Amino acid sequence: MEKKDIVFGLDIGTRNVIGTVGYLEGNEFHVIAQALREHDTRAMLDGQIHDIGRVGATCNAVKQELEELTGYTLTQVCIAAAGRVLRTVTTHVEMEYPEESIVTGEDLHTLDMLGIEQAGKEIKGDEDKKYKFFCVGYTTMKYYLNGDVFTSIEDHKAEVIGEDIIVTFLPEDVVDGLYAAVGKAGLTVANLTLEPIAAINVAIPLNFRMLNIALIDVGAGTSDICVTRDGSIIAYGMIPMAGDELTEVLVQEYLVDFATAEYIKRSSTEGGEITYEDIMGISHTIKSEDVYKLTDPIMKKIASEVATKIKQLNGDKAVSAAFVVGGGGKIHGFTESLAKDLGIVSERVALRGEEVMKNITFEQKDVKKDSLLVTPIGICLNYYETKNNFIMIHFNGEMMKLYDNGQLTIVDAAMQAGFAAEQLFPRRGREINFTVNGVARMIRGTEGESAIVKMNGKNVGINTPLEFNCDIELIPSTVGEGGNGTIADLAEFTTEYLYFTVCGHRVKCPKFVEVNGSMELPTYAVKDGDVIETRPFYTVGQLAEFMDVTIDDRYEILVNNRPSTKDSLVYENFVIDWTTTTPVAYAGDYLVEDGEGLPEDYESIEVAPETVSDVHTKMKPEIMDMPITINGKKRILSGKKDYIFVDIYNIINFDPAESNGRPLVTKINGQKCGYSDVLHPDDEVEVYWDKQIGGTL
Repeated sequence: MEKKDIVFGLDIGTRNVIGTVGYLEGNEFHVIAQALREHDTRAMLDGQIHDIGRVGATCNAVKQELEELTGYTLTQVCIAAAGRVLRTVTTHVEMEYPEESIVTGEDLHTLDMLGIEQAGKEIKGDEDKKYKFFCVGYTTMKYYLNGDVFTSIEDHKAEVIGEDIIVTFLPEDVVDGLYAAVGKAGLTVANLTLEPIAAINVAIPLNFRMLNIALIDVGAGTSDICVTRDGSIIAYGMIPMAGDELTEVLVQEYLVDFATAEYIKRSSTEGGEITYEDIMGISHTIKSEDVYKLTDPIMKKIASEVATKIKQLNGDKAVSAAFVVGGGGKIHGFTESLAKDLGIVSERVALRGEEVMKNITFEQKDVKKDSLLVTPIGICLNYYETKNNFIMIHFNGEMMKLYDNGQLTIVDAAMQAGFAAEQLFPRRGREINFTVNGVARMIRGTEGESAIVKMNGKNVGINTPLEFNCDIELIPSTVGEGGNGTIADLAEFTTEYLYFTVCGHRVKCPKFVEVNGSMELPTYAVKDGDVIETRPFYTVGQLAEFMDVTIDDRYEILVNNRPSTKDSLVYENFVIDWTTTTPVAYAGDYLVEDGEGLPEDYESIEVAPETVSDVHTKMKPEIMDMPITINGKKRILSGKKDYIFVDIYNIINFDPAESNGRPLVTKINGQKCGYSDVLHPDDEVEVYWDKQIGGTL
């Protein structure tokens, strides 16, 4: 047998510590060695550690004795918890498969974890904020396969599985005390369970659990209770009254120290006379019956409290039978009083000892099988049953306990520490959502910095598995800068300027865009929720206003040689002729120099510094007619020497207001083109709103 096959358990009780070393072989548990040490002082009260150092010293003494007996070096230990503030939550969880699948053991494990997580959320929602609770045990009550109750669902095919689970919690200080005490003994915790869970593993076989039975583990400081029905454990409970209450009565009555009173109490269970010495050094001999009479009122009070708790856990009714384990249950008259208070016949309340240890072999020949050993052995067996242990780590300088499912990573620790998931991964800055010509657009924020994660001083990833007593340092990820952009950055905004020919002058004007109903320049910073409409045109009036000239209304306005008004729309490379009352020099800031924005075949015209109206007489082109096809129909362009694409707007009906946010498609001979592209005789021209039914203008 190898060392790795053994298990070491400690039953850390209010009065004593019992250590067990053994191994499981088939269905039989072999106890290699056991050791018991009483606390030198009352270092524990009501199942809770008060003096960690003294309890740790007792644990260490038990460990050393067992190491000498077995020859093993013991480093990990299984323990059980009891305490004043025990909380249980019964909950139901389900897990759905994407398609019918075979249920695996891992699936059942995941289902348990979901149940524990859900129960934990319910505990956190409790009004009592005094305690921080930790899971110390759980039991599956029922399994569900596609909605039907099953005793076992592993290897079945299912679409949905579920379970009813009872999860037990204790306050942080109770668990902390246990971990600290075994730590003083140089031990780490391999498994933590609840005392009644440990006891029931031995005292009540599975086939008995179909019955409505209560198990009471009466120790020195607490009486721990669990109730079974319909094949599963349905409730756990605890009262902070047990054997110590009886001992304290004897201390006062016989004027002895606590250890002597314990001797008197235990001796009374065997009958006959008891000799002791009081604190004055005087020797006394009393009968066991005298002890019974003295302790009866307290014993009956404990039995009454236990019976009341059992009924409360069992739906305000008595159980069919009750089994008692633990040293405190041996006190004279306890089982009879408990039966009376439960309202059942005395034969149905009994101590459980040797008769429940048929599958337990003691390799130490001097060990007596009795009810005192049920819980210590159950602690060891629970390791094989559930392995529901905790793992201790240091997280950002603080000690933390996590329920260990065997797959814990740094992410799990971060979540329990209150880190939000987004703090673990690089976070983008806030995005900007807006529309351009009716189409939804978005500008993303920049990526932030990744979280910095270290384990034991080394850089690691957030999915690194946790190790016992590891030191984790985690600096949260950062948020990047929010999205930002201007109108000039938009794909729809291909150029910042529009070029027009005004009275022979090439004029550059900024392209305006309408944002939320207002005209904005290309430098406008886009904001969340903006409604943007591109405007690749001016009205004649807007163009005159921008050039800071005044149109003389007595004369005709020509756009591409067609009579127009101040409300007429002018697009890229349109030719505008008007008469103004303003000298050309006033518009000098907008005149194009060095051929900027000119088509390659554009014939520049020298313009003298006369008024713009004088230029009209110098711009008489040689006119001609040119046949083209527009949207499948034969048309004639006339009145100019040369023609570019925008000239077609002189002979078609074009209303920009009909766009409804849709882009305009322009083609010459099947190829996309711009407004300034040159037209040739018999060219086939297409112009239509994209995705518009009918497709043409």
